[in-house]
Amino acid sequence: MGWRLARRELRGGVRGLRIVLACLALGVAAIAAVGTLRAAVQAGLEADGARLMGGDVLAANSRPFPPEALAWAEARGGRVSRLVLTRSMAVAPSGERTLVELKAADDAYPLYGELALDPPGPLGAGPGELPPVALDPLVAQRLGLSPGAVVRIGDARFRYRGAIVSEPDKAAGAAVLGPRAIIPLAALEAAGLVQPGSLVTYEMRTALPPGADARAVADALRAQPFADGGWRVRDSSQGQPGVTRFLDQAASFLVLAGLTALLVGGIGVATGVRSWLEQRARTIATLRCLGAPAGAIFATYLIQVLGLALLGIVIGLVAGYALTALAAVALAGALPVPPRLGFYPLPLALAAAYGLLTALAFALWPLGRARDIPGAALFRDNLLPDARRPRPGLVLANAAAVAALIALVVGTAERPLFALWFCLAALGTLGLFRLAAAGLQAVARRLPVRRRPSLRLGLANLHRPGAPTSLMLVSLGIGLSTLAAIALIQGNLRKQISESLPDAAPSFYFIDIQSDQAAEFDRVARAVPGVTEVRRVPSLRARIAKVNGVPADQVQATEETRWALRGDRGLTYAAAPPEGTRVVQGAWWPADYRGEPLVSLDDNLARGWKAGPGSTITVNVLGRDIDLKVASTRDIEWRGLGLNFSMIASPGMLEAAPHTHIATVRGDPAQDGNLLRAVTDALPNVTGIRVRDALDALAVLLQRLGTALSSTAALTLVSGLLVLAGAVAAGQRRRIRDAVVLKTLGASRSQIRRAWLVEFGLLGLVAGLVAAAVGTLASWGVTRFVMRTDWTFLPGTLAVTILLCIALTLAMGYAGTALALRAKAAPLLRNE
Repeated sequence: MGWRLARRELRGGVRGLRIVLACLALGVAAIAAVGTLRAAVQAGLEADGARLMGGDVLAANSRPFPPEALAWAEARGGRVSRLVLTRSMAVAPSGERTLVELKAADDAYPLYGELALDPPGPLGAGPGELPPVALDPLVAQRLGLSPGAVVRIGDARFRYRGAIVSEPDKAAGAAVLGPRAIIPLAALEAAGLVQPGSLVTYEMRTALPPGADARAVADALRAQPFADGGWRVRDSSQGQPGVTRFLDQAASFLVLAGLTALLVGGIGVATGVRSWLEQRARTIATLRCLGAPAGAIFATYLIQVLGLALLGIVIGLVAGYALTALAAVALAGALPVPPRLGFYPLPLALAAAYGLLTALAFALWPLGRARDIPGAALFRDNLLPDARRPRPGLVLANAAAVAALIALVVGTAERPLFALWFCLAALGTLGLFRLAAAGLQAVARRLPVRRRPSLRLGLANLHRPGAPTSLMLVSLGIGLSTLAAIALIQGNLRKQISESLPDAAPSFYFIDIQSDQAAEFDRVARAVPGVTEVRRVPSLRARIAKVNGVPADQVQATEETRWALRGDRGLTYAAAPPEGTRVVQGAWWPADYRGEPLVSLDDNLARGWKAGPGSTITVNVLGRDIDLKVASTRDIEWRGLGLNFSMIASPGMLEAAPHTHIATVRGDPAQDGNLLRAVTDALPNVTGIRVRDALDALAVLLQRLGTALSSTAALTLVSGLLVLAGAVAAGQRRRIRDAVVLKTLGASRSQIRRAWLVEFGLLGLVAGLVAAAVGTLASWGVTRFVMRTDWTFLPGTLAVTILLCIALTLAMGYAGTALALRAKAAPLLRNE
């Protein structure tokens, strides 16, 4: 019976459920687009893993590979390519210079793909010619170079061969601090850049014969006796772990943003279903009075809602796939590989599941309420709403749908705990806006405004039976809360980078200072006019091998500290603690200490690794494992960008190890060019990194990130506006009736307009204030506990949020009021 009635009613169209379609389609489209794009990029990474990594198997180390390693790889039928990665300064004949990420490659490079240059041709040199160098176009432009020009790198001179058009393995060794420069491996020695303790990475890449198992070869290489002492071995299926982690985290965030939009859309579902049922109140009441079972009534309208929900989900999936194609084109330059667009059922199925569970979670309550209201009550439900709740079985079903939605969010998230907090925060925010709505209605009910008809009518509209006050606050407030939180987070990061950091930051970092160059470096740097401070400390490269005897890759570390267990870390030694050190646990060693090796560890890392005073950290330095006993943990202030290390060892054993020095120099910014020129001319192997350039690059990255975050917040705001529009439309029939009655009784248009401006103005003000409070709290939590940095209150951002909220609600309210005032009185009065 329910199916038959539902099918007959659907023949009349879906006009009353358009808001349900729009809200579900928007949220599902966002989640489907993110999931599909993530799957397409991952497929591209897997398909092009060997090209991106530069080989089927890659081994990296801080020391040269022994001959037996090369022989072992060649014995497996592989083609082997050797590379050395480091940093240096490229100096033009004019004296201009810039930092470059240097790649020295042998003749076999690249094993996959092609190194494309402009002008075209190989990276080679003729007899008697200077060795060639290929540069990023930005370097050539900055230094004013043309092909054939002489460029100095380190102690050697190179002939500028041409600009790098395409670097096939660019993602494998992405230039971080400077643009790329590529030279022949045979020319590296003459440059004098490789010294004991220099920050150099050696790579051995192997292209295996067709059909060879790259993973098995990588496992066998790890097991070889010569592959100890900090070797990092990957196969092509693990080609870009950093990119994969970034994509997973970015996708998780964007899915949560899409879920926020879907959550607001769920409110729209509840609104649409409620409004739709109100339009069918007479039909439902008639059916109930004629003896139709409550179960049949419920089934009839549940089938219709689910049918329309499925249609909205399908529209969302199609739109999401289309958005994936558009995003792939828009992000072509930012993605490491072209996305392999195709049919990926899992992300689409997840998006559909999100949409269906959202529809059930928000539609069951109004459907259950209509099921159990007697026929006579439905006739008067618009004026005297029945306060009864659905029967317990439906309440449990509704709760089960909500629980299933939360379980799906948490179970599929990259960071389940963060996703759980998101769900709890979302529920808390909903409750807060409902509480704010109840408070607004209570205040409006009690305000004494008898002598001001417009104000009294506007306040009455907020608390009258069936008033959509709560719905409007929630629908608009959640979107604006998200927008306010993201704006505050972005503003805090920008404030710290553009205002706080430069005041405390040094002018330059200088790296690769050899021990026998330390005194000369100090002399040259201090001789430059305007230099006010030179600080220098020893620097070693160390790889954490074990924590309390547990191998680094098996340590149960927190998500925020796992990064430090991968790759090389900076390590220094010192007799006295750095300036401003705050010891949290344990104590610093005496200045004349010469006992067993000790280490002072960053307190955040110590807590994340469950280590503390007395624990043992095993580090690998130049192939040798050294056990360091934790003597203390420190609270490190990283924002000052001064010389500090997450690990500081006691003097003694490490002093004898080959190492370099790292230094910071503070001085007059107007003398930056003279300082860099003086140091790198006197010590060509030393590399200078201008802090201002790094901060500018970070500011650009932050701007891009802020744009992406604001876009996701805007998606939530659009969903809120849809729901707000639906709420206004749902009450439009009552609004028209009220306008007609008021005009008939003698009220002027201006009085009616002022009354509704009072109503919507107060709604916008309260929604804006609550959204500002929620956004402030959310931004404080993310900034302090996720990003672990300081938080600053930004009243201007919150003021914009509140004003935007008032403007949006007033615009919606004015539109509804204008339409209501245009209605003719006679047709409506004749039908009553």
